[in-house]
Amino acid sequence: MESSCLDLALEGERLCKAGDYRTGVSFFESAIQVGTEDLQILSAIYSQLGNAYFHQQEYPKALEYHSHDLTLTRTIGDELGEAKASGNLGNTLKLLGRFDEAGVCCQRHLDITRAMYDRVGQARALYNFGNVYHAKGKSIRWIRAEPGEFPEDARTALKKATQFYE
Repeated sequence: MESSCLDLALEGERLCKAGDYRTGVSFFESAIQVGTEDLQILSAIYSQLGNAYFHQQEYPKALEYHSHDLTLTRTIGDELGEAKASGNLGNTLKLLGRFDEAGVCCQRHLDITRAMYDRVGQARALYNFGNVYHAKGKSIRWIRAEPGEFPEDARTALKKATQFYE
């Protein structure tokens, strides 16, 4: 019996929830190969693939699938999906050290959730924004500073992180 795209995706999701990301990825990729005309399902698969690769610390692949998800959610007008995809993309870009791009994604996540009066989404967006500035500040500190020094741009980034956390 041939599996449907949805069946394969659901199995991939179950495997990822159980911590077996590698096998989960293979199910999600099989689901894409089978294909679907339901763009919501395809968006969910892209999101889950991005998350699975993220958990495996394969950030370039995570970035690829979160980017696909963002493009798709924008195309179909799914604002909540776009907010989540923007947040996922921001988290991935942060880990790749692409802080300015991550900030743009966090801002989009925040803008959408504010427009939707989604308090939980806003809290996530603000937390992610804080994480971006925190990582940026630490990165500047470790790359450019001598022991005992604390560059002003690192201090500024950490202050911004604190503001978002608050």
